[in-house]
Amino acid sequence: MISSTAGTRDLRDLPEAEALRRLASVPLGRIVFTRQALPAVRPVNHIVVDGQVIIRSDLGTILSAEVAPAGAVVAFEADELDAAERLGWSVIITGMACLVTDPREIERFKARLSPWVAGTMDQVIRIRPEIVTGFELVPA
Repeated sequence: MISSTAGTRDLRDLPEAEALRRLASVPLGRIVFTRQALPAVRPVNHIVVDGQVIIRSDLGTILSAEVAPAGAVVAFEADELDAAERLGWSVIITGMACLVTDPREIERFKARLSPWVAGTMDQVIRIRPEIVTGFELVPA
């Protein structure tokens, strides 16, 4: 149940570095991509390395088909919101997704990012942010 006594909130923009720090602080986000010329969304676990979002995928999945090809424009969003208190934050990045091809990088990222779903998840996808937007809900 949402509290009616939580009061109003102000929306405060987060600086890019703080937005990326918060994005790195949570394990789950949502990738937004284009499928048949329409927006599609999938939840994925992720890590942030050097300001870039890293996810894993498996051959034959929708992410493999629609996101892994070089140059796919995507958005990625993660948040931590408390509906009862009406507090929290959200970060959205927009950028280019591409497969990681360097074998050393692939192994390094695989060691740090364990998939939440079954499968080999042999593909590693990097999202390079072009636009980083973050905001925080704070007491008014």
